Amino acid sequence: EWAVALRTMAAQGAEVFIPSHGTPIFGNDRIHLALTESAELLESLVDQTVELINRGVRLDEVIHSVKPPARLMERPYLWPLYDEPEFIVRNIWRLYAGWYDGNPANLKPALEASVAGELAMLSGGPGRLAARAGELVAAGDARLACHLVEFAALAAPDDAAIRAARAEVLRARAESEHSLMARGIFNA
Repeated sequence: EWAVALRTMAAQGAEVFIPSHGTPIFGNDRIHLALTESAELLESLVDQTVELINRGVRLDEVIHSVKPPARLMERPYLWPLYDEPEFIVRNIWRLYAGWYDGNPANLKPALEASVAGELAMLSGGPGRLAARAGELVAAGDARLACHLVEFAALAAPDDAAIRAARAEVLRARAESEHSLMARGIFNA
């Protein structure tokens, strides 16, 4: 519906467009291009997501597989400054596939703290998980580091050193992000 609304707006012949996120756009041709390319981006995300859903792919893989067209992501008005294509893919999944992500372990999951405790025990303790998270950040994999440091924090919520390691990983994660939404959550 959002893409249809954008195409409807593009057909209105506006000379000034003031979006809720981003700078104003002046001139009918530029406004038309911005709105139709925004619609094209959304349609691409929907089409790719639905195709993967119909193939039975889990949400985790869908999130990491759907890619916006590179030529559209070069447009300044489509840069992910507030929201991100990955977040839109999650919403498309919820719209068409519901809340279940396709992972049987997540259907009726164990308490995250229990999973964290088991992983910490298997890895040599919460401190080892936090240390490995720091190694991963240094190697440029802040996404995976974030998982490990969260497990460490859940396994040892009162450990000040782990809380400090968590803060460092999340700070690094925030610095590596482009969208306001992601940076805000990681910094919080």
